[in-house]
Amino acid sequence: MQRTHNWTTQEWVEADRKHHMRPFTDYVEAKTGSARIVTRAEGIYTFDTEGNEVLDGMAGLWCTNVGYGRKELADAAYSQMMELPYYNTFFNSAHKPSIELAGVLAELTPDGLDHAFYASSGSEANDTIVRMVRHYWNMKGKPAKKTFISREYAYHGTTMAAASLGGMSGMHGQADLPLPGFEHVMPPYWYAFGGDMTPEEFGMAAAKAVEDKILELGADKVAAFIGEPIQGAGAVIIPPETYWPEIQRICKKHDVLLIADEVICGFGRTGNWFGSQTFDIKPDLMPIAKGLTSGYIPLSAVMTTDDIVDTLGKGGEFQHGFTYSGHPVACAVALANIDVIKRENLVERTRTDTGPYLSEKLAELQDHPLVGEVRSVGLIGAIELTKNKETRELFEPMGEVGAKCKSHCMANGLIMRSTRDVMVMSPPLIITRAEIDIMIERARKGLDATAKEIGVA
Repeated sequence: MQRTHNWTTQEWVEADRKHHMRPFTDYVEAKTGSARIVTRAEGIYTFDTEGNEVLDGMAGLWCTNVGYGRKELADAAYSQMMELPYYNTFFNSAHKPSIELAGVLAELTPDGLDHAFYASSGSEANDTIVRMVRHYWNMKGKPAKKTFISREYAYHGTTMAAASLGGMSGMHGQADLPLPGFEHVMPPYWYAFGGDMTPEEFGMAAAKAVEDKILELGADKVAAFIGEPIQGAGAVIIPPETYWPEIQRICKKHDVLLIADEVICGFGRTGNWFGSQTFDIKPDLMPIAKGLTSGYIPLSAVMTTDDIVDTLGKGGEFQHGFTYSGHPVACAVALANIDVIKRENLVERTRTDTGPYLSEKLAELQDHPLVGEVRSVGLIGAIELTKNKETRELFEPMGEVGAKCKSHCMANGLIMRSTRDVMVMSPPLIITRAEIDIMIERARKGLDATAKEIGVA
């Protein structure tokens, strides 16, 4: 039975202001601003109470990989709810969907990641990793190895430990973070920080910043390095090809665990099942979420190795978990979602067809006076806005031009995200070439309107 009210748009907006605390929202502005009230979605489009059709260039929050309106996923949820709507996996219990999904994930993830610990979000998965890693080194007889090294602009979630792993200074400032034991170094962001170096030279320099931090702290104090294969929320920072091989050499040399955060890059986004396969990363631990269920229902997991599991086992019971760890309905939806990705060859299509086509179409924006750089891998891309194309000078204050461009794109029927002054995109993997044409056309209109507003010819 449908329970929503038959309200006007304004009535919905007023009810939202009165009771609803939205994430990442300025609550002073929210008292007078108007939220867009989304009512339904189909394929790659969302619709609101005003009947506007908007192309979702962000796949929700980097997650609706198979697009909206997939009956297969709804049917999987219904069937599982009727059979076993919930049971916990604590205290030596399990159920069929959680067991089956763990096996499927072991097959899809990089070699050696044969074990799945479930949670409900990427943040919870990364909190779990902090617990696992610190307990692991205790059991290895190296209790001083507690510190995690991450990057500036990294995003690993919003809970206290996950936000500490991340490198978002605004989040840190609001909660007295990071917690002790979390350090950050510069990201492999050539456009902003590369200076006169070539991307290849800068990739080595950015990796050296990790080794320098290890040496500063002492390798006997460093537990792990964590990084997204591509820093998505950080503005789609695609590392130079020299970066990840050097990071792996450094971690191995100094006996530091390597964590590849695949919450955004996983399940086909980069043209392989996981970004680690795209960049030939061999992680010890891998958090996954988002595309695992295409966002249809909350589920995440930590994939890890025999060594981690066997070592944790030396400490007796691993006293960690969540009420909804391995929720049967979520696992059933994940299995259905993976079946769709396989059946429709979405990973291969992203790698060989739509991903390269998106790269071609983005390149056509390079002539725009606001565009300093375009970059993409698979179906994740970015348009870097610049004040000076020749010198790579960024706008000041940072973020204002990006916010204007985001609004103009929305007015032209396109959802893109602005991170600082970078316009980022991550459309559903079902997007077609014709729909990519529409997306890029609307992005250009947004750029044109932005240039006109700020007086750029």
